[in-house]
Amino acid sequence: MAELVLGLASSHSPQLSTPADGWAGRGERDKGNPELIGTDGITSNYEDLLERADTGRIANEITPEKFERRHHQNQKAIAQLSEKMYDARLDVLVMVGDDQQEYLLDDNMPAFCIYWGDKVKVSGHEAGPSTGNRLLIGYNTEDQHVPTDASLGRHMIESLMDEEFDVGRSSFLDPSKGGRTKGGIGHAFAYVYNRLMTEGIITAVPVMLNTYYPPNQPTPKRCYNLGRALRSAIESWPQDIRVGILASGGLSHFVVDEELDQQALAAMKAKSVDQLMALPRERINSGSSEIRNWMVVTGATEHLEMNVVDYVPCYRSPAGTGCAMGFATWS
Repeated sequence: MAELVLGLASSHSPQLSTPADGWAGRGERDKGNPELIGTDGITSNYEDLLERADTGRIANEITPEKFERRHHQNQKAIAQLSEKMYDARLDVLVMVGDDQQEYLLDDNMPAFCIYWGDKVKVSGHEAGPSTGNRLLIGYNTEDQHVPTDASLGRHMIESLMDEEFDVGRSSFLDPSKGGRTKGGIGHAFAYVYNRLMTEGIITAVPVMLNTYYPPNQPTPKRCYNLGRALRSAIESWPQDIRVGILASGGLSHFVVDEELDQQALAAMKAKSVDQLMALPRERINSGSSEIRNWMVVTGATEHLEMNVVDYVPCYRSPAGTGCAMGFATWS
């Protein structure tokens, strides 16, 4: 029988691949975001957020020295997760991530969708913004077609249906749909291929969650229970394989909310559905909604212990915008 031997979680922000001297520039671009959710749960534009921000405290978080130190923390944590993943000798990696209207669009936006084709396209990226002569880190400019486990994917779909999860399914990605990836899997998954799978491709099963877009965002409890059901599906697969499960995304952004992050991490360490349900719902929207991906992995790894590899609150503007990077393992 298949065995779920490892859990992983990593943020996937572009800030992870931006040299430290480019962070302030990303903060400047936040000024054009009209829907920034503050630590008070209020959604506003940048100017209004700045008026409510603790600018004295935040000023100490956006120095060049802090940027550089946190950039190095991020790169070290990414390398640690990659090493842990390969050390586990996985046969299959179940990836849990959110699609941000890259493939799943408003014509059909399921709460959950499992990909069960036999391969998937990972779109190459432009080198993107540079800082001086330094390009973004870890960007693959070439498209790839990588293997996915169609048989396990189908089994997971059928098992979830038996568990009364009405899960969406996709067996191919249609380049004519007009999403931002033009027939490729979303950036939550591409990050894993570009930054974590540095020593060779591991066959995967992508699981897409609608964390971002109301009105059918799954609740924290539903996410946790999905994780439990995924573990049951994996462990009922008759092949003798080693399986890992990974959450891509989070933690709080596009405003850093350290209080929210610590509440979420404590709830996940405690494997407490009640604590997860108590998270303020108005603050786990937008980018912070990706914490739901971590909840799924928490539910799937109740038999394992969580270790927070690092928590790195990466502020990038005086208003407190940025991304709190999180890295964790379950083993």
